[in-house]
Amino acid sequence: MNSLLAGEAAAAAEREGTLPPEVLPEPVSQGKLVLRKFLRHKLAMISTGVLLLIVLIAVIMPMFWPHAYEDTSFPSFSKPTSDFPLGTTQVGKDMVANILRGTQLSLLIAVVVSVGATVIGVVFGSLAGYLRGFTDSALSRLTDLFLIVPQIAAAAIMAKVFGHGNWYVVAGVLALFAWMPIARITRAEAMALSQREFVEAAKAAGAGTPRIIFRHLVPNMVGSITVNATLAVAQAVLVEAALSFIGLGVQPPDTSLGRIILENYAQVQNRPWLFFGPFVVLVLISLSINFIGDGLRDAFDPRQRRVKA
Repeated sequence: MNSLLAGEAAAAAEREGTLPPEVLPEPVSQGKLVLRKFLRHKLAMISTGVLLLIVLIAVIMPMFWPHAYEDTSFPSFSKPTSDFPLGTTQVGKDMVANILRGTQLSLLIAVVVSVGATVIGVVFGSLAGYLRGFTDSALSRLTDLFLIVPQIAAAAIMAKVFGHGNWYVVAGVLALFAWMPIARITRAEAMALSQREFVEAAKAAGAGTPRIIFRHLVPNMVGSITVNATLAVAQAVLVEAALSFIGLGVQPPDTSLGRIILENYAQVQNRPWLFFGPFVVLVLISLSINFIGDGLRDAFDPRQRRVKA
């Protein structure tokens, strides 16, 4: 009886152009909508799986691999065998152990660079966009100044001067020259958001500048911040590899993917497995992170209704 009455009520409401609340679809939160759109992005999901697999292998596999990275007692330039799937290096190191160590350090540097650049870019961009005036002019000119400086050249000089070969110095230097794009995007969004009603209400309530920026502006920019932080990881991987490839990045006894490629690029014809092993890992990491960034950008875009494959 109740179902019959409910059906009649729904039919009557439909004739009148309205629907009762219990018939209306349940509203979907912004977070669930973003997650749903990202999960439908096939290329981003495949890339996420590839990147997670690389990270898990780099972190877990060294615990079970029979050859240690520090071990140099093996014959030089051994060909691939069951014991050494990618052969050994000139100094007698197992190439698989070398790549695992290099992947760990390259990813660590990339994450540190991304976090550092994101923090600096968000703070500078938010201050410039919200305060405007002299603060905006000063920070914008500082951003322009850093943008015209060649990143690789400046990072190479500073890494050599302030601590040649230390990975944390390399990461800090790269972060110092990677925050500008994030600052520009954050500034534009902060300028638009500062005109919204909730910011005016916060001002009227007596909220200070730090509270308005970090409690009201930054949470509303989380989409663009996330996307740009993800893409900064991919850029940092390549820049660190380039810096190490020219001999001004990570130095022995540590290593990175760029350093391994530098040490073995001369073997590309005679012993190609020594070069293409770390090269393929580097390309996979970079492509995976870029495709994940594309998926996040489409997921956070409110105008993007259809998800790209």
